[in-house]
Amino acid sequence: MIDAIDFVITAYRPAAGFALNTNLLETNLINLGVVLALLAYLGRGVLSNSLGNRERTILSTIRDAEARYKEATDRLDQARTRLRRAKIRADEIRVNGISRMQGEKQDLVRPADGDSKRLEYPKNATICSEEQKATEQVRRQVSRLALDRALKALNTRLNDELQLRMIDHNIGLLKDVARND
Repeated sequence: MIDAIDFVITAYRPAAGFALNTNLLETNLINLGVVLALLAYLGRGVLSNSLGNRERTILSTIRDAEARYKEATDRLDQARTRLRRAKIRADEIRVNGISRMQGEKQDLVRPADGDSKRLEYPKNATICSEEQKATEQVRRQVSRLALDRALKALNTRLNDELQLRMIDHNIGLLKDVARND
């Protein structure tokens, strides 16, 4: 610091005027000091303006970000509300679809039940008719077999004398029936 003062003193001589200092180290320090002093004096306003502008820009950006955040939050809430409504509507549609499906199922089942009941009577009548036919056929076969066995038994056991007695007995029965009429 003393060197710089000495330099200023030696550089300015009132009687001789200004002189050129050839010592580079001393001149650089003075030049640097002068430049820094000028920068501090003149740059104080620029720097404060620049910092003030930067502060305003940052605050504006923060306000914009907060506004966008609030807007995004509002849109998110609206979307959630729409989603809840859509879920409720989907549930209603599903319930309506299920009930409509049940109704259509019933609409299809009722005519089928009616058709099956209408077909039940002819089916039962056919089954009953077939049972009667089968029963009649079995009776005929049983009668034929019984008659065949009886004829075989009669042919083996029946002799002439027994035949005459049977004929006489049957003729007597017929006469009794004719008298009663």
